[in-house]
Amino acid sequence: MKGADVHSADPEQVRRYRVSKYRVALVREGSIPTTWDKTVREPGDVARLMAPLLVDLDRETFWVVMLDGKNRVIGVNLVSVGSLNAALVHPRETVKALILSNSAAAILVHQHPSGSPEPSREDLALTERLRAVGDLLGIRILDHVILGHDGAFRSLADDGVLGGGR
Repeated sequence: MKGADVHSADPEQVRRYRVSKYRVALVREGSIPTTWDKTVREPGDVARLMAPLLVDLDRETFWVVMLDGKNRVIGVNLVSVGSLNAALVHPRETVKALILSNSAAAILVHQHPSGSPEPSREDLALTERLRAVGDLLGIRILDHVILGHDGAFRSLADDGVLGGGR
């Protein structure tokens, strides 16, 4: 049909295509009870916020804590549910909720069902990759907190992984 006028073409030869129309929205699913003022000042604040969601889970889960420009928590999003010792995390899935919630910054959080908050090589590589994506989008990745058992946690920002400790 190269060069032919679509309006004068044989109707049998003209295909009609339907293109989907989408509207993307962030949906609030509930709330998390907390006893502090919702401003993140240190990794312990994140650990206290997230621990009730992650207690007694038998597999690794990866979350993103969404923050406004004053580091106040505006929401949390479950990015991935994995297996006993791994969770598949893709940057696209991680930043989706951050963009939709107009987050200025974020904190990455996951737990190790083994109980040890020691970061793996994969944890370190993922942190760097997500920090680079955040830089590209103008969303600061402030920390990656790994939770273990009995209130134990590890801050990769404090370890210098995100460009220096606090």
